Amino acid sequence: MSNGSTYLATTEYRTVGEVAGPLLFVSKVKGASYNEMVEIHSADGSTKYGQVIELSGELAVVQVFGPTAGLDVDKTNVRFQGEVAKMPCSANLLGRVLNGLGQPIDGGPEVFPEEEREISGSPINPWSREEPRDFIQTGVSAIDGLNTLVRGQKLPIFSGAGLPGNELAAQIVKNAKIVGGEEFAIVFAAMGITRREASFFQDSFARSGALERVVFFLNLADDPTVERLQTPRCALTVAEFLAFEHDMQVLVILTDMTNYCEALREISTAREEVPGRRGYPGYMYTDLASIYERAGRIKGKPGSVTQVPILAMPDDDITHPIPDLTGYITEGQIVLSRTLHRRGIFPCIDVLPCLSRLMNLGIGEGRTRGDHRGVADQLYAYYAEGVDLRRLVAIVGEEALTDIDRMALKFADAFEQNYLDQKEENRELDQTLELGWKLISMMPKDSIKRIKMEYVDKNYNPEMAEEFAAAES
Repeated sequence: MSNGSTYLATTEYRTVGEVAGPLLFVSKVKGASYNEMVEIHSADGSTKYGQVIELSGELAVVQVFGPTAGLDVDKTNVRFQGEVAKMPCSANLLGRVLNGLGQPIDGGPEVFPEEEREISGSPINPWSREEPRDFIQTGVSAIDGLNTLVRGQKLPIFSGAGLPGNELAAQIVKNAKIVGGEEFAIVFAAMGITRREASFFQDSFARSGALERVVFFLNLADDPTVERLQTPRCALTVAEFLAFEHDMQVLVILTDMTNYCEALREISTAREEVPGRRGYPGYMYTDLASIYERAGRIKGKPGSVTQVPILAMPDDDITHPIPDLTGYITEGQIVLSRTLHRRGIFPCIDVLPCLSRLMNLGIGEGRTRGDHRGVADQLYAYYAEGVDLRRLVAIVGEEALTDIDRMALKFADAFEQNYLDQKEENRELDQTLELGWKLISMMPKDSIKRIKMEYVDKNYNPEMAEEFAAAES
């Protein structure tokens, strides 16, 4: 033990001055490094682990991975280990359940790492970064047809309390594949979820047969808050290893990023930092970017990392700092609707505020179909018109509408009931596009403005739409 003039990896300090929430303030520290790992030995003989998150002169602030209740500041030893947090990586992690720090908790055999990597990761050199492309089929029409996910993209799902964001994520995990049918390795990072939600995911993966290709990181609501901050970084470290060392296509699901940001705010408050918007730290944008920007592809490597973060919008407010900043960093968003959910539609995706900025890189002739873009645009236009007319009808009544307006109203209803609502059905892209043509055929041919006439002449058929009219009657 020493207050040390010369720093050594094995140097111990008994100079803890204060414990504030999950933080220890250690004074008279020499030569420590930012993000360095530490061991904390308490008076009762137990050992905890932590990480240096701030240095100011000879004062080191350590966040503890575990409860700090009962720590005696006079009898606690802190040992600085001389290295940053690392994640043992191996292809044998597929099919395993790990805690938020990457330690196996499923009772399985010991995993021997092929490599240990720093969890902070390394940014992809912009010159080496390959443009995201290649259509990813999720089996969900509202995504595949209108807001396509492409390989190497980051496309978040904006959910809300009680909305089926987790169920949609489980369906994507079960069905996701790229052109040619290649399945994804899944890295699933759950942060701050309940035991019931954890059981749902494990049962869902087991039933679908996806569990053997999933690396499941599990941080429960009653686990330490600071562990939540490490979970996505450990998960992405494994994802990068599988993608760029084993040439796998990796899909990373991060849920719930709202719980992550709440943990970030809690640590910021304990550090007595000046708060930003709604009490969240001013650096939350940078922190989220350090996670989201780890998606992508690298030139010359066949593997890829695709991210689908999920977050629950507080009070369904899309302007809240968490969805707001996430939308700036990522390449679009999938927004769930409480109104559609109440009407029993699953997945309850509200396509009007949804967006996939990279959709054009994954669709079109040679990738999906030549009519894909046009069908998506025309469906969106008709549905937007129908939704606007619903508001008008509430004011002036349906009697004031023209015949084409009434058709647009029927289109909006049929679109929600037949295109958006698919329950557990896994739709191939051709099924999604053919269903789109059936809906378009409900409207007059001369009202189709967003699809090339060569595709209209080939696919437009009012007889196909008769089943929707029959269902309405």
